[in-house]
Amino acid sequence: MNGDPKVNFSGLLRDYLDAGAAPENVSATVSSRVPVVEPQPELVVNPWDIVLCTSGTLISCENAVVVLIIFHNPSLRAPMFLLIGSLALADLLAGIGLIINFVFAYLLQSEATKLVTIGLIVASFSASVCSLLAITVDRYLSLYYALTYHSERTVTFTYVMLIMLWGTSICLGLLPILGWNCLRDESTCSVVRPLTKNNTAILSISFLFMFALMLQLYIQICKIVMRHAHQIALQHHFLATSHYVTTRKGVSTLAIILGTFAACWMPFTLYSLIADYTYPSIYTYATLLPATYNSIINPVIYAFRNQEIQKALCLVCCGCIPSSLSQRARSPSDV
Repeated sequence: MNGDPKVNFSGLLRDYLDAGAAPENVSATVSSRVPVVEPQPELVVNPWDIVLCTSGTLISCENAVVVLIIFHNPSLRAPMFLLIGSLALADLLAGIGLIINFVFAYLLQSEATKLVTIGLIVASFSASVCSLLAITVDRYLSLYYALTYHSERTVTFTYVMLIMLWGTSICLGLLPILGWNCLRDESTCSVVRPLTKNNTAILSISFLFMFALMLQLYIQICKIVMRHAHQIALQHHFLATSHYVTTRKGVSTLAIILGTFAACWMPFTLYSLIADYTYPSIYTYATLLPATYNSIINPVIYAFRNQEIQKALCLVCCGCIPSSLSQRARSPSDV
């Protein structure tokens, strides 16, 4: 006979019934001997955070391809490619920041992680916008100073721009970590916690200033492209058709660049100027999400449309360059 004590719930119930115990007493006694398991709290995930994390993953994968192509191809060391690489690196860090923000928000919640994450996101998106401005300046200089653009001065100027834009972006990202945050005073919070209202106001005004500068530069670029197309058309004696087609293509390209940039960033910029932490968070998500889409579109506009990057990508993917790509000439409208 086995002497190990075992709990027999059927025998226990029969003994109580034989003793004349009331059914409710039986159920109470049985339940008292059964250990109570407390239900674990369920982890509720905001669907908007999932969408932002998905967007960050797509941003990271797409821009990582551009960074690797430029980094591993020695022929892509011209100022234009350095700036495109800077843009891709900034967008890559922005995507990583969105992923880290999702992980820390649900798995490792602390004030330190909040500050580090928001600092990375602010610095990377600031570097992305500044890189777009630097690319605009480079395109203007390449057209306005066409004869002296490929000199050592241009390379030096490009490195100076890169140092300045990344230095400024890193400083902006360090502000929340160095104490400019609303963790101690909820009333100073902006629509993006823990950024303060003053912090987001500075970022928004800076964005509007850079957008105005980009708009002015692209207007000047458009004028130069139209003048170049007019001169080429006169030399080849087909002004009526070629000049119109080339000019229209150049204007369309500039409209796509500026229109995409404004459509992605303007809603969040204007909203963060007028709103604060008391506004519903759904408005913040609805305006911030299009801003992240700009980092998805940037590689398509600035990198994958470039002939040299297309050639390098084809070499990596299939080991050859299509004849149609190698024979295509660059026109004045390729701005």
